[in-house]
Amino acid sequence: MINHIGTNSIKTIRLILRRFQIEDTYDMFKNWASDKETLKFLPWGPHSDINVTRWRIINWVKNYSSPNVYNWAIYLKSAKEVIGSISVEVSNDKEESCEIGYCIGKAFWGREIMPEAVRAVMHYLFCEVGYKKIIARHDVKNKASGRVMQKAGMKFDRIIHNVGRRRDGSLYDVAVYVKYYDDK
Repeated sequence: MINHIGTNSIKTIRLILRRFQIEDTYDMFKNWASDKETLKFLPWGPHSDINVTRWRIINWVKNYSSPNVYNWAIYLKSAKEVIGSISVEVSNDKEESCEIGYCIGKAFWGREIMPEAVRAVMHYLFCEVGYKKIIARHDVKNKASGRVMQKAGMKFDRIIHNVGRRRDGSLYDVAVYVKYYDDK
């Protein structure tokens, strides 16, 4: 049974995963929301100016009043700044499943930060919230995101074809990865 408890802080060796705050606006804009390459495979962005980022964070902060909202800022302790985000994008309480999505600034790629964050969030969602299945998916051209899913312990499930259009108008397929609560 799902026990929605909302976005609570999670600490790992290098990270603090916590609720977004208005004060995170500059970090988000600088580290990922304004960067075309970081957002290349995401349906939104880049933000045209910092006010767009501020508006996004204000809305996220308002949504934290709902216990079924899970949206973490990824704070890197050593850098003393927010470098990315990870959230539950879709939830199906009846099937006890959810889909997570994430983004991290290009300057922080390749440091094993995102797999660390994904593992911590999956543990929280399995052990604290009660999900039995966690899904993640990526544009098939974004192979690095698939490697994050694999490093976090997720297993490839399938390809879904012609899911939508990229911002450049081209059709794209997604690779779907899954992790079950009882997976070893």
